[in-house]
Amino acid sequence: MSLYKGFRYPGEVIAHAVWLYHGFSLSLRDVETILAARGIEVTYESIRAWNDRFGPVYAKSLRRRRARPGDKWYLDEVFVRIKGVIHYLWRAVDQEGNTLDVLLQARRNKKAALRFFRKLLKGLQYVPRVIVTDKCPSYGAARKELLSSAEHRQSRYLNNRVEVSHQSTRQRERRMRRFRSARQAQRFLARHAFIHGRFQLRRHRLCAADYRIARAAAFTDWQNVTQIASAA
Repeated sequence: MSLYKGFRYPGEVIAHAVWLYHGFSLSLRDVETILAARGIEVTYESIRAWNDRFGPVYAKSLRRRRARPGDKWYLDEVFVRIKGVIHYLWRAVDQEGNTLDVLLQARRNKKAALRFFRKLLKGLQYVPRVIVTDKCPSYGAARKELLSSAEHRQSRYLNNRVEVSHQSTRQRERRMRRFRSARQAQRFLARHAFIHGRFQLRRHRLCAADYRIARAAAFTDWQNVTQIASAA
């Protein structure tokens, strides 16, 4: 059955709206204006509903289609203020800069680190060779329990790769004027990490020809997970 059965607008419009919202630092009203310029009259509330309905589906499919993560993981956490309360966004990327997972938690102690490690390892058939973190002691305590075979490198400078990956989150946080709740933030960031991340192709590391090939592959993946290619 079609993924978009029962919806007024065709799948091409819905998928394009979700891609615009997560692929760029645009607000829902910005996406509404862009679609209106192309003759598509739809409210920003409808675009919000499309993101809530289809965003998790697209992100889950993209995550399943990703290549096997690298064996060197970079982990970091940043604070996110929600209604005046500080939460911590845990993020991990591999040596290629690909996002492995994100998790929003109220603490950054050993228990929180263990929970994040278990989430990272779920469904994987291997453990990383190296993990790189800052000097937060929670990482070391959790590693000894779950990843004792992995080499642990701690430095405030070595994990710049994952710190840079937080930038898109900060941009979205400002654009959305902060998150409304921890649940809403986790749901949004979980899908944003994989939709936005699929099109972050490290342009500075690729020549023009390789970049075009990588970009074409990203669009092919997007057509497959949104079922636009099969519906055309």
